Amino acid sequence: MGKKSRGLNAGKKLKQRRRVSKWMKRTFISRSLGLKKKADPLGGASQAKGIVLEKIQLEAKQPNSAMRKCVRVQLTKNGKQVTAFCPGDGATKLIDEHDEVIIECIGGRMGRSKGDIPGVRWCVIKVNEQSLDALLKGRIEKARK
Repeated sequence: MGKKSRGLNAGKKLKQRRRVSKWMKRTFISRSLGLKKKADPLGGASQAKGIVLEKIQLEAKQPNSAMRKCVRVQLTKNGKQVTAFCPGDGATKLIDEHDEVIIECIGGRMGRSKGDIPGVRWCVIKVNEQSLDALLKGRIEKARK
């Protein structure tokens, strides 16, 4: 490209140079083309509704040894399937197949998985329009569909 313009009337040239140079940065490209939003199953939303397909257990990563209780969820908005973690002791007993659940981000770094659960980025927060936390603490009974 050569040297940068430095004259009194160089503003237009500097502006153009900046516009071209921005596209050399990977972060700028992904942000401006919305690549993160396209790759995200929730489509950029913080929460999404879905139907439980099956209950599964995932093995925790080293050095931990446990079976983490998760569910496979099919999102209603786009039909994509994701794995969601069920937080709390005995949470999977309250979630049945074909239940309607609401999932949200688990809070890992850069939208990735958190802790020792491999490849799980979401967790269940509601079951059939009822808070999973309230169900676990016994504040409310599970509604029949």
